[in-house]
Amino acid sequence: MKKFKTVLCGCGHRGIHLAKLAQQTGEFDIVAVCDLYLDKAEDTAKEISEKYNISVKPFQYVNDMYDEMKPEAVIIACSWEDHARMACEAMERGIAVGLEVGGAYSEQECWDLVDTYERTKTPFMFLENVCYNKGELIATSLARNGRLGKVVYCSGAYGHDIREEIASGNKMRHYRLRNYINRNCDNYPTHEIGPIAKILDINRGNRFTNLISMASTGAHGLTEYVNEHEEYADLRGVEFKQADVVETFIRCENGELISIKLDTTLPRVCQRDLVIAGTKGRYEGNMCSVQLEGEFSIFSWDYKNEYGTEDKYSEYLPPIWADMDEEKKEAGHGGMDYLEMVEWAKALRAGGDMPIDVYDAVSWMCITYLTEKSIAEGSVMVNIPDFTRGKYKTRPRQDVTDIPVVKAKEREKLNQVDGSITGNY
Repeated sequence: MKKFKTVLCGCGHRGIHLAKLAQQTGEFDIVAVCDLYLDKAEDTAKEISEKYNISVKPFQYVNDMYDEMKPEAVIIACSWEDHARMACEAMERGIAVGLEVGGAYSEQECWDLVDTYERTKTPFMFLENVCYNKGELIATSLARNGRLGKVVYCSGAYGHDIREEIASGNKMRHYRLRNYINRNCDNYPTHEIGPIAKILDINRGNRFTNLISMASTGAHGLTEYVNEHEEYADLRGVEFKQADVVETFIRCENGELISIKLDTTLPRVCQRDLVIAGTKGRYEGNMCSVQLEGEFSIFSWDYKNEYGTEDKYSEYLPPIWADMDEEKKEAGHGGMDYLEMVEWAKALRAGGDMPIDVYDAVSWMCITYLTEKSIAEGSVMVNIPDFTRGKYKTRPRQDVTDIPVVKAKEREKLNQVDGSITGNY
């Protein structure tokens, strides 16, 4: 089977990881990498070449790489500021784009992505790995099979203590630092909003209509952190604009309410706080818990009994996840990184829409500049553009992978507990 001749733009930690994953799938051949910091490109090329016994060429400038290597696909994992521009440049050349996640800086960036895609029809995949996570896929499958009833509320968060990564920005030459100095917004919304948007059929029969965002006052967590660690003395006195916590509410055309949160500069364990709540049940990601009406006691205060109950519903896992071996699960974030690369390759071979397309990308990325606007104007409500120009009304549903249909007898089996039927299905 012919592999896709692929290059990497952006040789930071995430870019290197994605390039290795792509090579590991056997679907892509990484032939070159580039980074404005040439030493990073050279180190990355050497690392990938040695690991996979292949020849990878380093470049400093992307156009030089495109001209010489003539790639079929590109993984874009450079600084957030450059994502849209570089994706558009690749699409203009007919190079299939795999765009790493990040927020947009303006509405114009989003329209540039849409307009370029619609004009060139170059394949575009937004690499939101969380859409392929086990819990998110179970929640999607439960919703598609009607087990949650009508979904009316969803929430999620990028809850991750990344103070060390931010504060190391000068040393690591990493773009996150300058964003935390200069912006106050939900700068990284797609991990939480992506799976929710897919479940709610955003851009395919439904859409985001408006949002309102609020931020805590000050950047106390990050300021105290750099003041207490000698290795970050260069940042003492720097005024960080990014608030410790940003919360945002989003309304959908079909009536659903969404709550998302950015929480990255206070001590905490890493959690996404995913909740999918419907009239017949709910999924809670932090607890890996499925709570279906009739299958648990609504009067029990011992919520610990509900931890890990998603394992009872393995029949709802898509085959692509259930068939994945441990080596692939260990390839990154429990397997979801590997799956997104495999599904991207599958879509490239099949043609047609990508599992996470340009309309998904801009609908999720726009949250960043819109929350920035809402906060700056005193937490006002702002409208969310319809980047499909009305096509969302008739676009059919498309999940990121095939969702199994669990038959009635299988549902009955799932509801069987100690010889008695406790469910309502």
